[in-house]
Amino acid sequence: MTDRPLVMGILNVTPDSFFDGGRFLRSADAVAHGMQMAEEGAAILDVGGESSRPGAEPVEEAEELRRVLPVVEQLAGSVRVSIDTVKPSVARAAVAAGATLVNDVSGRLWPIAAELGAGWVSMHRRGTPRTMQVLTDYDDVVREVHAHVVDAAIRAREAGVSEVWVDPGIGFAKTAEQNVALLAALPELADAASSAGARVLVGTSNKSFLGRYGAPAPDRPLGVDDRAHASLATAVWAMVAGAGMVRVHEVADTVRAATLVAGSAS
Repeated sequence: MTDRPLVMGILNVTPDSFFDGGRFLRSADAVAHGMQMAEEGAAILDVGGESSRPGAEPVEEAEELRRVLPVVEQLAGSVRVSIDTVKPSVARAAVAAGATLVNDVSGRLWPIAAELGAGWVSMHRRGTPRTMQVLTDYDDVVREVHAHVVDAAIRAREAGVSEVWVDPGIGFAKTAEQNVALLAALPELADAASSAGARVLVGTSNKSFLGRYGAPAPDRPLGVDDRAHASLATAVWAMVAGAGMVRVHEVADTVRAATLVAGSAS
């Protein structure tokens, strides 16, 4: 049997994340949910204290640290923890508290990961949450996104980062059609990442573009609470297409699917 693709559980310690904002803002609630996802089979928990959804407001460093550090500290002894941040100071503090992966939507923190001996995710995004959804003009979205994340992965590996993941940034400065094109091209990204000493991470879970698929009518997209089937379908495709890890809200079903994908590939 081949290795099962990894499942990363999303743990937003925020009031404004698009899917679960406010549900786990209290540290105790976040830790309990994290332990539940670990029991369901999450290989790693991605703890974030600043929403990266379109239009999100930035969070002050002190507030982000207040949100994430108690959660990282309490979970790190039981399950692998990733810190979802764009701030070097938060990355440093979270790694000191037990995190071993920096999930970096800015794609800029590889020197910090090298310094700390942590893994790093090279994700593609343009602009900031306030501006990214108007920055969707590409000559060739697949070619440009692949080149961006793979080039960053090569720089990170050359700097000494031993664990590098590349993420095409589904939903970040992309239209729905561009998201689908990037998903279709995941086999090519997996090959390019492998040549650079990296693996592919994909996150589609409950994102807005999925509301267009399976909707009752083009002008009536599925709401955020009705996208679980599309989330699972795209996660399965990502794994079949070569992704080594998928980032999800619904862990248990995705772990079952990952086991099936690994079994069918053996």
